[in-house]
Amino acid sequence: MKPYQSLTPDLILDAVESCGLRCDGRLQALNSYENRVYQVWLDDGSAVVSKFYRPGRWNTAAIEEEQDFATELSAQELPVVAPLEFNGRRLHAHGGFEFALTPRRGGRTPELDDPETLQWMGRFIARIHLTGQIRPFGHRPLLDIESFGYEPVQFVLDTDFIPEDLYDTYATVVEDVIERVERRWAAAGTVRNLRLHGDCHAGNVLWTDGGPHFVDLDDARMGPAVQDLWMCLSGERKAQQSQLLHLLEGYCEFREFDPAELMLIEALRTLRIVHYAGWLARRWEDPAFPANFPFFNTQRYWQDHILALREQAAALDEPPLQWRR
Repeated sequence: MKPYQSLTPDLILDAVESCGLRCDGRLQALNSYENRVYQVWLDDGSAVVSKFYRPGRWNTAAIEEEQDFATELSAQELPVVAPLEFNGRRLHAHGGFEFALTPRRGGRTPELDDPETLQWMGRFIARIHLTGQIRPFGHRPLLDIESFGYEPVQFVLDTDFIPEDLYDTYATVVEDVIERVERRWAAAGTVRNLRLHGDCHAGNVLWTDGGPHFVDLDDARMGPAVQDLWMCLSGERKAQQSQLLHLLEGYCEFREFDPAELMLIEALRTLRIVHYAGWLARRWEDPAFPANFPFFNTQRYWQDHILALREQAAALDEPPLQWRR
């Protein structure tokens, strides 16, 4: 049975009403592939966002840790969208699904080429990390080379997604690039791990005139602070260097940054590329994935993927970006 086969509109509305709310019958699917997320309108004209967790991805304790972290951050007056509480609970179950409801928050994609926006982002990420370092997660994993590198690679190699004529090339290139990631990680030395947003890219930040709102802590986990920073960087090396300086200018207003973590930026970028291919392969039986990622199961995808890995190998041989307080 497909993971969301039984998640019908009637079940979604019934789930929301099981929390004591009254729906007016309207709902809209929002952009999400890992989970299923819907905006649901209520009788009073307002709306909530319902998130139905992918069955089997996280256990209940791990989901509750995500919710606790979001609530903890919100209590510190950080602009993180936290789950609503009904009948003393934030995590609910209905029709075989675990789900949560959050307020609806609008906004636009942040302009990450703007110095002021980057400084603002840096300040808020630092404040998230100040709370994140208070204690560790107990049920959520560590971002490491095994889970983001070797495991997805092995899964891909054990399937038939890679065209036969590219199989050996992929295996050789990905092994080489992960070895370079390991060298970078070793060069960084002992890095402090803390609770992270985990997936802090522009799509998970809603920008308004009052600043950002951080959404979707579904990938929250333990890891180095720079994981929540590097995804704000884009473009050529010169542009990224400038963006980094503005980002850390804001960050260091609230929290010290360990310069050794700069060694991990390209390593983490590489692991994200590797992990993404494994994620698509693992989710391919979900009908939403072939429909929305038709390019994945093609010769061209794997050619481009191998090229991206070779480019990352070259980037990992370059000196890291520089910063000095």
